[in-house]
Amino acid sequence: MILPIYIYGHPVLRAENVKVTPDYPGLQELITNMKETMYHTNGIGIAAPQVGVNARIVYIDVDVLAEDFPELKGVNMVLINPEITIDESAPSTTREEGCLSVPGIHENVQRIEKIHLHWQDENFEEHDQDIEGYLARVVQHECDHLEKTLFVDRISPIRKQLIRTKLNNMVKGKVSCDYRCKVAPARRKK
Repeated sequence: MILPIYIYGHPVLRAENVKVTPDYPGLQELITNMKETMYHTNGIGIAAPQVGVNARIVYIDVDVLAEDFPELKGVNMVLINPEITIDESAPSTTREEGCLSVPGIHENVQRIEKIHLHWQDENFEEHDQDIEGYLARVVQHECDHLEKTLFVDRISPIRKQLIRTKLNNMVKGKVSCDYRCKVAPARRKK
């Protein structure tokens, strides 16, 4: 089932995300729905908070980028309870990022090029892997959602000021995108 994407300003994106255990209710259905939603919205990654579920789950499929990044051919991953260790000695690069939860905004974000990732897959098998390059960026972006962080939190204050009106409009529910979305509940005036 294709789920709505929760948009910048919705409290679910800033809420605590629970660790997932094998008895998590409806886990396989949630993962399937996340995949369907991500493909429907033409994303390359999605985190559970983006579909309104505060659980530590990410799905990534970067195969569509294989023409520009051959190392991404066939790469798709379900990450449950992912833990990232940043290699502080690794170089960082700045690239443009966007996000399904922040439609219409793309900004340059600086990220470390090499990370170590520990996670469980959908069968709760443990994995450890060193990840570099563009995949490291995607993993960091998606795992940021599990830490209540959006890519716009990582841009310079000047750039954030330049997009402030667009962000404020999202908070107010004034958003346009090609997929079903859920905006923040209206605030009552005091």
